[in-house]
Amino acid sequence: MMPAKLIPIETATKDIWAKDILAKGEEFHFSRSVLSRARPKALHNQDFYELFWLHNGRARLVTPEARLALNEGDIVFLSPGHPHGLQGVGEESHIVNVIIRKRRIKEVLARFAEVAQVFPGPGAAPTVVHRDMRHLSRLSAAAKALDAAPRTALYLEAFLLPLIAELASEARDQSVAMPVWLNEAMIAAEKPEVFRDGASGLVAQCGKAHAHVARTMQASLGMTPSDFVNGLRMDYAARQLRGTPDSLSEISEEIGIQNMSHFHRLFRTRFGMTPRQYRVKHQKGVAQPI
Repeated sequence: MMPAKLIPIETATKDIWAKDILAKGEEFHFSRSVLSRARPKALHNQDFYELFWLHNGRARLVTPEARLALNEGDIVFLSPGHPHGLQGVGEESHIVNVIIRKRRIKEVLARFAEVAQVFPGPGAAPTVVHRDMRHLSRLSAAAKALDAAPRTALYLEAFLLPLIAELASEARDQSVAMPVWLNEAMIAAEKPEVFRDGASGLVAQCGKAHAHVARTMQASLGMTPSDFVNGLRMDYAARQLRGTPDSLSEISEEIGIQNMSHFHRLFRTRFGMTPRQYRVKHQKGVAQPI
Protein backbone atom coordinates (compact mmCIF):
# COMPACT_ATOMS: atom_id res chain seq x y z
CA MET A 1 0.00 0.00 0.00
CA MET A 2 1.46 3.32 -0.98
CA PRO A 3 0.39 6.74 -2.24
CA ALA A 4 -0.27 6.91 -5.95
CA LYS A 5 2.60 8.16 -8.14
CA LEU A 6 1.31 11.28 -9.82
CA ILE A 7 2.07 13.39 -12.93
CA PRO A 8 1.29 17.15 -12.83
CA ILE A 9 -1.85 18.63 -14.40
CA GLU A 10 -3.91 21.72 -13.65
CA THR A 11 -7.65 22.21 -13.16
CA ALA A 12 -10.20 24.27 -11.21
CA THR A 13 -11.80 23.09 -7.96
CA LYS A 14 -15.12 23.34 -6.13
CA ASP A 15 -16.14 22.36 -2.57
CA ILE A 16 -18.45 19.55 -1.44
CA TRP A 17 -19.48 19.37 2.22
CA ALA A 18 -20.51 16.41 4.37
CA LYS A 19 -23.56 18.34 5.61
CA ASP A 20 -24.92 18.38 2.07
CA ILE A 21 -24.64 14.59 1.71
CA LEU A 22 -25.08 13.07 5.17
CA ALA A 23 -28.36 13.44 7.02
CA LYS A 24 -28.37 14.23 10.72
CA GLY A 25 -27.28 11.16 12.67
CA GLU A 26 -25.71 9.45 9.64
CA GLU A 27 -22.04 8.54 9.99
CA PHE A 28 -21.56 7.37 6.41
CA HIS A 29 -23.17 7.45 2.97
CA PHE A 30 -23.22 4.44 0.65
CA SER A 31 -23.83 4.58 -3.10
CA ARG A 32 -23.34 2.74 -6.38
CA SER A 33 -23.04 4.59 -9.65
CA VAL A 34 -21.91 4.49 -13.27
CA LEU A 35 -19.23 7.05 -14.09
CA SER A 36 -19.63 9.57 -16.86
CA ARG A 37 -17.05 9.39 -19.61
CA ALA A 38 -16.91 13.18 -19.80
CA ARG A 39 -13.74 14.79 -18.46
CA PRO A 40 -14.46 16.56 -15.11
CA LYS A 41 -14.95 20.29 -15.68
CA ALA A 42 -13.65 20.94 -12.16
CA LEU A 43 -12.17 18.88 -9.37
CA HIS A 44 -13.96 18.85 -6.04
CA ASN A 45 -12.52 19.37 -2.59
CA GLN A 46 -14.25 17.86 0.45
CA ASP A 47 -14.35 17.89 4.25
CA PHE A 48 -14.92 14.12 4.65
CA TYR A 49 -13.05 10.85 4.16
CA GLU A 50 -14.01 8.60 1.28
CA LEU A 51 -13.25 5.24 -0.22
CA PHE A 52 -14.47 3.79 -3.48
CA TRP A 53 -13.63 0.86 -5.67
CA LEU A 54 -14.06 0.07 -9.32
CA HIS A 55 -16.48 -2.87 -9.42
CA ASN A 56 -16.44 -3.08 -13.19
CA GLY A 57 -14.68 -1.42 -16.13
CA ARG A 58 -11.96 1.21 -16.08
CA ALA A 59 -11.73 4.79 -14.85
CA ARG A 60 -9.41 7.74 -14.46
CA LEU A 61 -8.75 9.49 -11.13
CA VAL A 62 -7.93 13.14 -11.77
CA THR A 63 -6.10 15.22 -9.14
CA PRO A 64 -4.22 18.55 -9.30
CA GLU A 65 -1.07 16.50 -9.82
CA ALA A 66 -2.08 13.69 -12.14
CA ARG A 67 -4.45 11.51 -14.10
CA LEU A 68 -4.23 8.02 -12.64
CA ALA A 69 -5.57 4.99 -14.54
CA LEU A 70 -7.83 2.72 -12.46
CA ASN A 71 -8.87 -0.83 -13.28
CA GLU A 72 -11.49 -3.23 -11.97
CA GLY A 73 -10.63 -4.15 -8.38
CA ASP A 74 -8.75 -0.94 -7.54
CA ILE A 75 -9.75 0.63 -4.20
CA VAL A 76 -9.03 4.33 -3.67
CA PHE A 77 -8.82 5.86 -0.18
CA LEU A 78 -9.26 9.65 -0.13
CA SER A 79 -8.68 12.13 2.69
CA PRO A 80 -10.13 15.63 3.15
CA GLY A 81 -8.37 18.51 1.48
CA HIS A 82 -7.10 16.81 -1.67
CA PRO A 83 -9.13 17.83 -4.77
CA HIS A 84 -10.03 15.10 -7.23
CA GLY A 85 -12.47 14.01 -9.90
CA LEU A 86 -13.46 10.75 -11.60
CA GLN A 87 -13.94 9.91 -15.26
CA GLY A 88 -15.19 6.66 -16.75
CA VAL A 89 -13.10 5.04 -19.48
CA GLY A 90 -14.55 2.77 -22.19
CA GLU A 91 -17.71 0.82 -21.45
CA GLU A 92 -19.75 1.25 -18.28
CA SER A 93 -17.52 1.93 -15.27
CA HIS A 94 -19.32 0.90 -12.09
CA ILE A 95 -18.07 2.18 -8.74
CA VAL A 96 -19.08 1.56 -5.14
CA ASN A 97 -18.59 4.58 -2.92
CA VAL A 98 -18.52 5.11 0.87
CA ILE A 99 -18.38 8.65 2.29
CA ILE A 100 -17.38 8.89 5.96
CA ARG A 101 -17.57 11.74 8.45
CA LYS A 102 -14.14 13.10 9.34
CA ARG A 103 -14.58 12.47 13.07
CA ARG A 104 -15.24 8.78 12.48
CA ILE A 105 -11.86 8.17 10.83
CA LYS A 106 -10.10 10.31 13.45
CA GLU A 107 -11.59 8.21 16.22
CA VAL A 108 -10.72 4.92 14.55
CA LEU A 109 -7.21 6.18 13.79
CA ALA A 110 -6.72 7.05 17.47
CA ARG A 111 -7.39 3.40 18.32
CA PHE A 112 -5.76 1.66 15.37
CA ALA A 113 -2.60 3.18 13.88
CA GLU A 114 -2.88 0.82 10.90
CA VAL A 115 -5.68 3.00 9.54
CA ALA A 116 -3.00 5.54 8.57
CA GLN A 117 -1.66 3.00 6.05
CA VAL A 118 -4.72 3.50 3.87
CA PHE A 119 -6.19 6.87 4.92
CA PRO A 120 -3.34 9.40 4.61
CA GLY A 121 -3.38 12.68 6.51
CA PRO A 122 -5.58 15.58 5.35
CA GLY A 123 -4.35 17.03 2.07
CA ALA A 124 -2.23 13.96 1.22
CA ALA A 125 -2.38 12.12 -2.10
CA PRO A 126 -4.85 9.21 -2.32
CA THR A 127 -3.85 5.63 -1.51
CA VAL A 128 -4.65 3.00 -4.14
CA VAL A 129 -4.67 -0.78 -3.54
CA HIS A 130 -5.75 -3.59 -5.85
CA ARG A 131 -8.05 -6.51 -5.01
CA ASP A 132 -8.14 -9.67 -7.11
CA MET A 133 -11.43 -11.38 -7.98
CA ARG A 134 -11.45 -13.44 -4.77
CA HIS A 135 -10.96 -10.37 -2.58
CA LEU A 136 -13.34 -8.30 -4.68
CA SER A 137 -16.07 -10.89 -4.24
CA ARG A 138 -15.64 -10.78 -0.48
CA LEU A 139 -15.64 -6.98 -0.55
CA SER A 140 -18.86 -6.97 -2.58
CA ALA A 141 -20.57 -9.19 0.02
CA ALA A 142 -19.46 -6.83 2.81
CA ALA A 143 -20.70 -3.85 0.79
CA LYS A 144 -24.10 -5.46 0.35
CA ALA A 145 -24.40 -5.84 4.13
CA LEU A 146 -23.27 -2.25 4.63
CA ASP A 147 -25.81 -0.93 2.15
CA ALA A 148 -28.63 -2.63 4.07
CA ALA A 149 -27.38 -1.52 7.50
CA PRO A 150 -28.25 1.58 9.56
CA ARG A 151 -25.83 4.45 8.88
CA THR A 152 -24.22 4.22 12.33
CA ALA A 153 -20.64 3.95 13.57
CA LEU A 154 -21.15 0.31 14.57
CA TYR A 155 -21.95 -0.90 11.07
CA LEU A 156 -19.35 1.36 9.49
CA GLU A 157 -16.59 -0.13 11.65
CA ALA A 158 -17.91 -3.65 11.04
CA PHE A 159 -17.24 -3.02 7.35
CA LEU A 160 -14.12 -0.86 7.54
CA LEU A 161 -11.95 -2.58 10.18
CA PRO A 162 -11.89 -6.07 8.59
CA LEU A 163 -10.87 -4.48 5.28
CA ILE A 164 -8.04 -2.48 6.87
CA ALA A 165 -6.93 -5.49 8.93
CA GLU A 166 -6.79 -7.57 5.74
CA LEU A 167 -4.67 -4.94 3.96
CA ALA A 168 -2.37 -4.53 6.98
CA SER A 169 -1.92 -8.30 7.20
CA GLU A 170 -0.98 -8.47 3.52
CA ALA A 171 1.54 -5.67 4.00
CA ARG A 172 3.05 -7.53 6.96
CA ASP A 173 3.27 -10.76 4.95
CA GLN A 174 5.03 -8.92 2.13
CA SER A 175 7.60 -7.62 4.61
CA VAL A 176 8.69 -11.21 5.31
CA ALA A 177 10.57 -11.11 2.01
CA MET A 178 12.74 -8.22 3.17
CA PRO A 179 16.44 -8.87 3.92
CA VAL A 180 17.25 -10.26 7.36
CA TRP A 181 19.53 -7.30 8.11
CA LEU A 182 16.69 -4.84 7.50
CA ASN A 183 14.18 -6.82 9.53
CA GLU A 184 16.60 -6.98 12.47
CA ALA A 185 17.39 -3.26 12.19
CA MET A 186 13.69 -2.37 12.19
CA ILE A 187 13.14 -4.41 15.36
CA ALA A 188 16.13 -2.68 16.99
CA ALA A 189 14.75 0.71 15.91
CA GLU A 190 11.72 0.22 18.16
CA LYS A 191 13.97 1.14 21.11
CA PRO A 192 13.98 4.85 22.06
CA GLU A 193 17.77 4.96 22.14
CA VAL A 194 17.71 4.08 18.43
CA PHE A 195 14.69 5.93 17.01
CA ARG A 196 15.49 9.19 18.80
CA ASP A 197 18.40 9.52 16.33
CA GLY A 198 15.90 9.52 13.48
CA ALA A 199 16.55 7.80 10.17
CA SER A 200 20.28 7.80 10.86
CA GLY A 201 19.64 5.64 13.94
CA LEU A 202 17.90 3.03 11.82
CA VAL A 203 20.54 3.17 9.08
CA ALA A 204 23.30 2.71 11.67
CA GLN A 205 21.62 -0.52 12.79
CA CYS A 206 21.60 -1.76 9.20
CA GLY A 207 25.33 -1.32 8.67
CA LYS A 208 24.63 -0.32 5.07
CA ALA A 209 24.83 2.91 3.10
CA HIS A 210 21.84 5.21 3.62
CA ALA A 211 20.93 5.14 -0.08
CA HIS A 212 20.92 1.33 -0.11
CA VAL A 213 18.75 1.17 3.01
CA ALA A 214 16.33 3.70 1.51
CA ARG A 215 16.02 1.77 -1.78
CA THR A 216 15.49 -1.54 0.01
CA MET A 217 12.83 -0.12 2.34
CA GLN A 218 11.00 1.52 -0.54
CA ALA A 219 10.98 -1.75 -2.48
CA SER A 220 9.98 -3.90 0.52
CA LEU A 221 7.62 -1.61 2.42
CA GLY A 222 6.80 1.35 0.21
CA MET A 223 8.19 3.83 2.74
CA THR A 224 11.39 5.72 3.54
CA PRO A 225 13.56 5.25 6.65
CA SER A 226 12.24 8.59 7.95
CA ASP A 227 8.62 7.48 7.43
CA PHE A 228 9.23 4.30 9.42
CA VAL A 229 11.13 5.94 12.25
CA ASN A 230 8.68 8.81 12.57
CA GLY A 231 5.88 6.25 12.86
CA LEU A 232 7.73 4.61 15.76
CA ARG A 233 8.31 8.01 17.36
CA MET A 234 4.66 9.02 17.15
CA ASP A 235 3.41 5.68 18.48
CA TYR A 236 5.79 6.01 21.43
CA ALA A 237 4.69 9.61 22.00
CA ALA A 238 1.05 8.46 22.00
CA ARG A 239 1.82 5.88 24.69
CA GLN A 240 3.55 8.53 26.80
CA LEU A 241 0.63 10.91 26.36
CA ARG A 242 -1.81 8.23 27.49
CA GLY A 243 0.17 6.91 30.43
CA THR A 244 2.46 9.61 31.85
CA PRO A 245 2.23 13.21 33.07
CA ASP A 246 5.29 14.20 31.01
CA SER A 247 5.00 17.56 29.29
CA LEU A 248 4.82 17.77 25.50
CA SER A 249 8.32 19.26 25.34
CA GLU A 250 9.69 16.40 27.47
CA ILE A 251 8.07 13.78 25.24
CA SER A 252 9.26 15.54 22.09
CA GLU A 253 12.81 15.63 23.43
CA GLU A 254 12.61 11.99 24.50
CA ILE A 255 11.80 10.88 20.95
CA GLY A 256 14.54 13.05 19.46
CA ILE A 257 12.49 15.86 17.94
CA GLN A 258 13.62 19.30 19.06
CA ASN A 259 11.23 21.32 16.91
CA MET A 260 7.80 21.37 18.55
CA SER A 261 6.06 22.46 15.35
CA HIS A 262 7.53 19.45 13.57
CA PHE A 263 6.40 17.19 16.42
CA HIS A 264 2.85 18.55 16.25
CA ARG A 265 2.76 18.19 12.45
CA LEU A 266 3.92 14.55 12.53
CA PHE A 267 1.56 13.65 15.35
CA ARG A 268 -1.46 15.27 13.70
CA THR A 269 -0.69 13.49 10.43
CA ARG A 270 -0.61 10.09 12.18
CA PHE A 271 -3.48 10.52 14.64
CA GLY A 272 -5.64 13.27 13.16
CA MET A 273 -5.37 15.50 16.24
CA THR A 274 -2.78 17.46 18.21
CA PRO A 275 -0.81 15.80 21.04
CA ARG A 276 -2.74 17.85 23.60
CA GLN A 277 -6.10 16.84 22.13
CA TYR A 278 -4.97 13.21 22.13
CA ARG A 279 -3.99 13.43 25.82
CA VAL A 280 -7.29 14.96 26.86
CA LYS A 281 -9.19 12.29 24.92
CA HIS A 282 -7.25 9.25 26.13
CA GLN A 283 -5.63 10.01 29.46
CA LYS A 284 -7.64 8.94 32.51
CA GLY A 285 -6.62 9.35 36.13
CA VAL A 286 -3.11 10.67 35.41
CA ALA A 287 -2.01 13.98 36.91
CA GLN A 288 -1.72 16.58 34.16
CA PRO A 289 1.56 18.52 33.79
CA ILE A 290 1.48 22.17 34.74
